[in-house]
Amino acid sequence: MHADRNQRAVVETLAAPWLVTADGAGACKPLDSLDSGTSTTSLVRAAAGAAFAAPGGALGEEILVLDGTLTDARGVYAAGAYLRNPPGSATELRSEAGCVLFVKRYAFEAGDVAVVRLDTASAQWLPGLVPGLAVMPLHQHAGEHAALVRWQPETFFQSHAHFGGEEILVLDGVFEDEFGSYPAGSWLRSPHMSRHQPFSRAGCTIYVKTGHLATD
Repeated sequence: MHADRNQRAVVETLAAPWLVTADGAGACKPLDSLDSGTSTTSLVRAAAGAAFAAPGGALGEEILVLDGTLTDARGVYAAGAYLRNPPGSATELRSEAGCVLFVKRYAFEAGDVAVVRLDTASAQWLPGLVPGLAVMPLHQHAGEHAALVRWQPETFFQSHAHFGGEEILVLDGVFEDEFGSYPAGSWLRSPHMSRHQPFSRAGCTIYVKTGHLATD
């Protein structure tokens, strides 16, 4: 599934079917599978009472709660929460009421060991590089950055290249560039050194991750 990180990928996830997981306890929408399947990106839907297995091996996980609640020993995380568990974390995740998650599991960079729990509903928005743009940093390590970006209607950004690639999940509104229009639920992956000129006529909020798709 979109295994070549040198290729641009776009998925309208709201139109994609939910696939029942092997244990029959939940469902998922796979988005990509890289590095011979060890690195995966997916939407996950879990029923009330679900428990989540840790990634295992040298993999860490990055999670954005889209709906419902997720729980671990540190607390309960509602829609909008951002969680990051480095490889080897002994974190046990479960959902008492059920949830929908955006989940990335992959090998973190060496030294990237921060455990992150961020409530984006109360975190601060910072001014962006152009009027109408606001940014909420989620995590950064070395050249990898994750953030939420809020676009006011009729906001336009300059053309730019993505060193290490760029990945976007449209959370609300409509995100656009010269290649197309991407409504809420759209997932985009652009390869290392790809270029575009993004904008939003209607306004939108997006999750953005950059710097993690460089090839050897």
